Amino acid sequence: MRTRDFQGTAVGAVGLGCMGMSWAYSAAERDDSASAALIGEALDLGVTFLDTAQVYGNGDNEELVGRALQGRRDEAVLATKTGLVVQGRDASSMRRDGSPAHVRASAEESLRRLGTDVIDLYYLHRVDPAVPLAETWGAMAELVAAGKVRHLGLSEVTVAQAAEAHAVHPVAAVQSELSLWTRDALGAPGGSAGGGGDGTASASPEVGDVVGWCAASGAAFVPFSPLGRGFLTGTVTAADFAGDDFRSTNPRFQSEALKANLAIVDVVKAVAARHGATPAQVAIAWTLAQGDHVVPIPGTKKAKYLRDNAGAADLDLTAADLAELDGVPAAVGARY
Repeated sequence: MRTRDFQGTAVGAVGLGCMGMSWAYSAAERDDSASAALIGEALDLGVTFLDTAQVYGNGDNEELVGRALQGRRDEAVLATKTGLVVQGRDASSMRRDGSPAHVRASAEESLRRLGTDVIDLYYLHRVDPAVPLAETWGAMAELVAAGKVRHLGLSEVTVAQAAEAHAVHPVAAVQSELSLWTRDALGAPGGSAGGGGDGTASASPEVGDVVGWCAASGAAFVPFSPLGRGFLTGTVTAADFAGDDFRSTNPRFQSEALKANLAIVDVVKAVAARHGATPAQVAIAWTLAQGDHVVPIPGTKKAKYLRDNAGAADLDLTAADLAELDGVPAAVGARY
C-alpha cells in the first residue's frame, strides 16, 4: 500500500476505524474473534493507522484492539480518545468531560485496556464547553511530557479551536467527518446540522477550512466515515437497519432523505465504472485527493470490505473525476 507521513512515521494511506466492531451498529453482528483477526489482516495489508476510543463500547473496543495487537504493537500507529463519557450502552447517551482529572484517569485506563506503555495519538474526542480548552489541552500535554502519549489530536473542532490548542502544544492531527456527503471540514456549509455526534450542540456553526489549516500547520487530517456510514458504497438503498443500529434514527437514512441522497451515489458509481473500481474505493480516494496529509479511516468488520477499502490507496482520480465528484448535491438531512 502507498504510505503517507504522520509526524515522521510512514503509515498506510488508508487507515482503519475500529468503532463498529464493538459499538453503534448491530450488536448481533459483533464477533470479537473475527474482528481481532481482521485487525491482523489489516496490518498485513499495510493498513497501520488504527483508531479506537475509550467511549466505544465503554472500553470494549480498546480491549479488543489491545488483544489484536499483542505481539504486533510496533507495527501500528495507535490512536484513541478522551473527553466523552458513556452513560450506558446506548451510542447516543454520552456527555463531555474535558476536566484534567478525567483526562489523566482515562489515559491510564486506555493504556491498561490497550496493553501498551504509550499511546501514539491521543485525541480530545469533543471539546467540553464547560472547561477551557487550554486547560484540557494542557493536561493532555502533560501526558506527552510524561512519556505516556506521543502526539495529541483533536476531533470535530473549528479552525479557531485548533489554533487555540496549537498555541499551547502542537496539534498532530484533527479527526472530523469528511466524505462526499459531509464536507464541512473543507469550509463547506450545511453538513453539521444536528450537533457534534454526541447528542450535544456543535461547538460552532462556523467550522472553517480545517483540512487547509491542518496542511498549513503540519498536522494530519483524519476523515472518519469517509463512506458516509456505508451509504456511499451503493449498497444501502432502503432504511432497513436493526433497531440498535444508530443509522435507524439518522436523518439522512430516513426514507425520503435516503431516496434523494441516492443522486450522490449515482455519480460515485459512474466514476467507479470508468476506473473498474468500486464505489467505496472512489469515495475514499476522493478524501485522499484532498491533500497528502489526509489519512481516512473507514471502518469495517468484514475482510472483503477491508481489502476493498485498502485498494483505494492505489486509485488515482483524474481532474475530471474530481470535478464531477465535487459537484454532487449536498446531502439531504442532518448528520445526526
